[in-house]
Amino acid sequence: MRFEEFDLHDDILEAISYMGFEKASPIQEKAIPLILKNKDLLAFAQTGTGKTAAFILPILDKICSTKNEGKINTIVIVPTRELAIQIDQQIQGFSYFLPVNSIALYGGGDGNGWVRERSALEKGTDIIVATPGKLISHLNSGKLKMDDLQHLVLDEADRMLDMGFYEDIQRIVSYLPKKRQTLLFSATMPPNIKKLSKSILDKPEEIAIELSKPAEGVLQAVYLVHENQKSPLIKYLIDNNTDYKSILIFTSTKLKVGQVVRSLKNNNYKVEGISSDLEQKQREEVLSSFRARNTRVLVATDVLSRGIDIKDISLIVNYDVPGDAEDYVHRVGRTARAESEGVALTLVNEPELYKLKKIESLIGSEIMRIPLPASVGEQADFKNQHEQKPRTFRKSKGQSKNFRKKNK
Repeated sequence: MRFEEFDLHDDILEAISYMGFEKASPIQEKAIPLILKNKDLLAFAQTGTGKTAAFILPILDKICSTKNEGKINTIVIVPTRELAIQIDQQIQGFSYFLPVNSIALYGGGDGNGWVRERSALEKGTDIIVATPGKLISHLNSGKLKMDDLQHLVLDEADRMLDMGFYEDIQRIVSYLPKKRQTLLFSATMPPNIKKLSKSILDKPEEIAIELSKPAEGVLQAVYLVHENQKSPLIKYLIDNNTDYKSILIFTSTKLKVGQVVRSLKNNNYKVEGISSDLEQKQREEVLSSFRARNTRVLVATDVLSRGIDIKDISLIVNYDVPGDAEDYVHRVGRTARAESEGVALTLVNEPELYKLKKIESLIGSEIMRIPLPASVGEQADFKNQHEQKPRTFRKSKGQSKNFRKKNK
């Protein structure tokens, strides 16, 4: 379905065309008409399916039709500052030709930032994108007037509840008018999401889009390794895939981030690490360098597994198998976005095999095993775990083919 078929405002369609979008994704195709009809919505869609545009485009269209100067029209609540910044940037892109303004509110700033935010809010901002804690701070100040609010959006709602924001969300909702449109987007369907939806949504429509399945363009594979082989294997993958200009490595802890970064920097790789230990300004600088390809390798915890839109990541490496099978899907979702191709490799030691089985059960298929390069050491053999013998890659096209050819 093409975006013209939604009968959106001409200036929105011009911005969409300028950004290179032509056809709507499945979540956009199902959600946009419902939002335009002012229906409350409970939508389940994984990272990389285009859900931000699914709620932003119809909201922008309605703001164009009912412009109310100096009033807050929409609040989008998100779990992290990175996601707040990303969504605000997307709003600016989609509204490039529109008289619509937005602001991102998140913690970690200084006193001058608070003053600038309060000034912008008092003058009137159409769309606020905020983390729960920062939004509550502004609500407590009494300077944030919600009487004319039309839309409340909760994005990555499951992650917010995992982070303990249930009571904060309920507190925010208590400030809002009861007559509003509420849109809740989540990647998973745990019981607490259903509980939250019943308390804040009014007769919602429900959409589920390919929940918990990696994108088709992702070549997934597993290396069975001993723990001391992980670091040499990472170096081998970096050295032997020179066409991959953007590599994202996930580790299980902040401590591991530092260890992997130090190991790679000793080999003069262009590598940086990012975790919640960094100040906001530092995190933004690291992400900016990675997006600009000045940093080839980024090592991260799961703070980046959801919601961060970094285009054209060639290779995802799970240095550690994530404890939550859902997190595997979100990590892998950082590559092969917007119908592109990518490679996702997971390094699995013997104690992590049970986590791998949980992932394969969730995605409904076995992930291909591939043999270790001889230079890395002897192939791990976990016979007691009933693992199949490693298999080589089959022929394919695109990036996947290049990877197979180089790593035989």
